[in-house]
Parts: sequence; structure tokens; C-alpha cells
Amino acid sequence: MKGRHKRPCLRISRDEKFVMVKKILNCTETDPNKILPVKYGWAREYFRMGVANNWVPQEIPMQQDIELWKKTGGLSEDERRLILWNLGFFSTAESLTANNIVLSIYRHVTNPECRQYLLRQAYEESIHTETFIYCCDSLNLDPDNVYNMYLRIPSIREKDEFVVNMTKSFLDPEFTTKTIDDVQKFVNDLVGYYVIMEGIFFYAGFVMMLNFMRHNRMVGVGEQFQYILRDESIHLAFGCDLINAIVAENPEIWTSEFKSTIVQNIKRGVELEYNYAKDSLPRGVFGVNSDTVKEYLEYIADRRLERINLPRTYNSSNPFPWLSEIMDLRKEKNFFETRVTEYKTGGQLRW
Repeated sequence: MKGRHKRPCLRISRDEKFVMVKKILNCTETDPNKILPVKYGWAREYFRMGVANNWVPQEIPMQQDIELWKKTGGLSEDERRLILWNLGFFSTAESLTANNIVLSIYRHVTNPECRQYLLRQAYEESIHTETFIYCCDSLNLDPDNVYNMYLRIPSIREKDEFVVNMTKSFLDPEFTTKTIDDVQKFVNDLVGYYVIMEGIFFYAGFVMMLNFMRHNRMVGVGEQFQYILRDESIHLAFGCDLINAIVAENPEIWTSEFKSTIVQNIKRGVELEYNYAKDSLPRGVFGVNSDTVKEYLEYIADRRLERINLPRTYNSSNPFPWLSEIMDLRKEKNFFETRVTEYKTGGQLRW
């Protein structure tokens, strides 16, 4: 009709339509093999960061560690205990995390760019497993002693059982994410896996082992823990963004009751890790003791809570100012702003 303005037609390209229908879970309308165009740019960024930090344990010399470990009186009984307890926990925990990725998380996360990162993470978990094999071989440790510690040491067993019970939906072959309750269970399991296992249980071990490096002892093992820490900081960042993205796409799961459950699970994780710290550090080593570890656990737990949009609980401060140099918390702070910087050169650590 004359004098009437036609409303402009909004044209949406095929690629734009493809991005619009992409989802983290239950995305049957898209081809899971078609990664482009990318909707979740953060997943691609974490993949690139992981590639830039590529490494293998055999690159790190262990001769000084071997000589110190063999030397009579070279390490105190408490120092040996601390090293063995951490190797015992990490050696089995890394296998547990790899199984969760390959057998469960990858199956339910249908988005291709997230799956690409999960494949990268699975590779890194296998490298971490290889690291503890390398440490056991180098120090001539009894593998049965190290790899069965989770069966003999109550504080290690309790942590493993807590995570296994909290992530049991992952390994149920009949489990799906089709209903609201199921998506809620899946997010609950992701919190147990990424936030508690990798974000709390692992970090106390990093403090203990990097403290050896600070005193120029067991530097080979310590350097390998530095590399693992870099990997795990990206794993944790990806996991938190994955959780937040699922919640954003399924806001009905984020009830007050569910949030309270998550907070209580994280607090229980802090409690279990504190019990482990008391067990592995009965008298303290180089100024690190179970009480300072507890304060640090509370400090990082608050940061984990805030990262998944929950209020902090403890309001504790960081008791280890030296970590800013050895562990580079400035970079970790950027990670909690969802950006990890300075991961630029593969196979090199520049702190």
C-alpha cells in the first residue's frame, strides 16, 4: 500500500541459525562433529592454552631428587611421609578424573568445541598419570605401596569415596540429562569433579609439594607439580565455565535448595582435605602445617564459590604469601576472572 513503510526483513544466515541452536547438553539438532561456527569461545580458548602448555614428565631431570631420596638422612621422616602421601593420592585421583571425562562427561556434553577441550584434558590426565609412574620409577618406589595407599590410608580413602559418591551419576550407563532433575544431578557431579576434586583436593597438595621447591629440595618432583598445576588451573576454569553455561541454559535447576547443597558439599570437601592435611603433615614441614593449610583451603574455597556465582563462606586470607612467586597467584587471579594469561610457550615454565 502507498505510503506504508515495509518492515525490514531480518535475515539470519545458516551459520547464525546453527550457533543459535547449539547447546551444552541434549543438542540433537546439530551435528556434534561440526565445530564451526563456534558458540562457546571460552572452550576454544582453554584448548589453545592447554596446547601452549604442552609437556611430558621425561623432560624434567630427576637426578638430584634420586640422590637426595637415597641419601641417608637426606630427607626427614616427615618429608618422606608428605611426598609419599601426595604421590599416593594424586596417582589414583588422576586416573579417576580421566575415567570421568572419557566415560561420562564427554558422553553427555554434546557441544563440539567443549568436546574438543575435553579430549585435550583427557590427554593431560594421561600425562599426569605418566608423571607419577615416572616419579615412582625414578625414586625406585614400590608401586603397590603408592597406588594402594587409597585403600590403606583413611584420609585418602575418604576423599576418594566422597568424590566417587558425589559423581556416581556420571558412571551410570542408564543416566541421561533429559529432565530438570537429571540436569541438576549432572551439575552436582560436575561440581564434585571440577570444583572439589580438582579445585580443592588438588590444591592443598600443590602447596605442600611446591613448598619443597621453595627450599630447593626435590626440585624435579616439584617442577612436575608446577606443570600439573598449570594444567589443573585450566581444567578448573573450563569446569566452572561449563557449570555456569549449563545453569544459564537451564536456570530452573538453580534453586535455593540446590545452591545450599552445593555449598554444603564444598564445605565437606574442605573438611576432608583438612583431615588429609593433618594426616600427611603431623608436625609440619618447612613452616607449612595443617592449620595453615586449613586457612588456605578456606581461602580458595571462597574463590571457587564465587566463580560459580555463590557467596563466599569463610572470608579467610591467604596464609602463604610466598605462593605469589612460586605458584603465581597473580595469574590464578586472572583465571578467576575467566582469563588465564601468559600461557604462551609450550613445554616451558616462566613464572
